[in-house]
Amino acid sequence: MTSKKHISVGKITALISFLIGILIFGMYFFTPKGELLLFGYGFVVLAGIVNSIILIAILIKSRSDKSNREGLLKTVGLMLLNLPIMFVCMWITMILIGTMRITFTNGTNNKLTDIKIIGCETKHIAELEPNESKTVWIGITGDCSIMVEYHKNRNLKSEMVAGYVTNGGGQKLNHIIDGKDKDVL
Repeated sequence: MTSKKHISVGKITALISFLIGILIFGMYFFTPKGELLLFGYGFVVLAGIVNSIILIAILIKSRSDKSNREGLLKTVGLMLLNLPIMFVCMWITMILIGTMRITFTNGTNNKLTDIKIIGCETKHIAELEPNESKTVWIGITGDCSIMVEYHKNRNLKSEMVAGYVTNGGGQKLNHIIDGKDKDVL
């Protein structure tokens, strides 16, 4: 294979790896699909193997082709740029799996006040107008459940949000506050 072919394959591999990795990460970040996490880990392993093989081939080619060495080594550098991007995505993912991201929506016809999210970590929302939503990030500190308490027409109400949450089980949920328990976990 020629040096130009090595350079082309290296650049295409780096670009495809970057785009697929960012796509998987973005879908995991913006959707509640936890199965993307396993898919992402599999992709990191597969992309790591493929990229390593191509990187080694380019490095070997750069030793024997002095006239194209600079272009080959620039391609190696481009491929290696994916590593810090991957580590940042993995670091953010580790934060996400330790966090419940819950969007609370007022599903009643009344203003809700003094909304307390209890369990794992206590959070507070001052008020929610009918159909208004707010997202709360709750750190998972161990095995716990999550409930919401709120005032509706000056009456204290509560409902279950998640019956069991544990370390590494962070998810993105939507919870409609309407007086009904919705133990989804």
